Amino acid sequence: MTRIALLTYSSKPRGGVVHTLHLAEALTRAGAEVTVWSLGRGGDSAFFRRVDPAVRISMVPFEARDDESVGDRILRSIQVLGEAFSPADYDVVHAQDCISANAVGACIRTIHHLDTFTTPALAACHEKAVTDPYARICVSAAVAEEVRRGWGLEPTVIANGVDSAPFDAAAASGESTWRDTLGQYVLAVGGIEPRKGSIDLLESFALLNRRDLALVFAGGETLFDYREYRREFDSRATELGIEPIVLGTVDNDDLPHLVAQASVLPFFSTKEGFGLAAMEALAAGTPVVARDLPVLREVFGDAVTYASEPAEMAEELAHAIDVGHDADGGRALARSLTWDDAARRHLEFYRSYY
Repeated sequence: MTRIALLTYSSKPRGGVVHTLHLAEALTRAGAEVTVWSLGRGGDSAFFRRVDPAVRISMVPFEARDDESVGDRILRSIQVLGEAFSPADYDVVHAQDCISANAVGACIRTIHHLDTFTTPALAACHEKAVTDPYARICVSAAVAEEVRRGWGLEPTVIANGVDSAPFDAAAASGESTWRDTLGQYVLAVGGIEPRKGSIDLLESFALLNRRDLALVFAGGETLFDYREYRREFDSRATELGIEPIVLGTVDNDDLPHLVAQASVLPFFSTKEGFGLAAMEALAAGTPVVARDLPVLREVFGDAVTYASEPAEMAEELAHAIDVGHDADGGRALARSLTWDDAARRHLEFYRSYY
């Protein structure tokens, strides 16, 4: 039996963590012995959702320090995870992010997307996490091409899976708890931060000029300090007369219903590797308007509509709300991407290296 360590940087709900847990469960179903290693942020002793008990969990305690800079927190994360991890216990060591790749030494690395850091220590960590692993996976061809152009390396592309069933079921249930509470709403998943294009969403929502609609943000757990961006966001919201509803982290069991009852899900990220939150929206039959990026064109094709600037974003949002979209096409795309298929491809990839 293949012994696999999957490593992620957090116990909280972020895209890379969601990916890690679903992949671990699918690899276990395929017959592998999988241990997920993570830092237990904020005193967590478990992940944000229940994990199949067939997957082994090794949660490394990681205390919060309010007076710590982002750079120092990341460097401490690398040190703490590296000191706890035992690579000799595994046939495959697979890091899912920069922190874990720097912590564990020789490994396979999934590069979900590439970041740009100006702090020297963080830039060096990012560079090492791309160049030092002995093999690389990307979740889209667009990110693989960025790695190819930037470093002359040749990653293998293995797309994300999608856990469609909970979102499909939420749409079919007809439950209206969120609508009863929020009314009709536009939903952004992923928090308020620069990479998510949150201020562009504000601008486009203002152009909609729809008093019957709420603007709702869900999620937002992050290692980084976006307080300055949040101040800018709040100031602009006040100027525009918008009062966004910021839910923060939503319970994993409640999220599918929140997504399924949204009128539209804007996905205005300036940088993505795949777009799992948007794919989950399609699984729920919720229309998606995405920023016009090559990676999103690659992943979503004609299952979503695209826009590049706030006026166009507002136009596409209004069309999605008032006219709708081909929900069947989006659902078919989401259902075609399974974690079991992703696990099979990962196992084939692993076997080429041991």
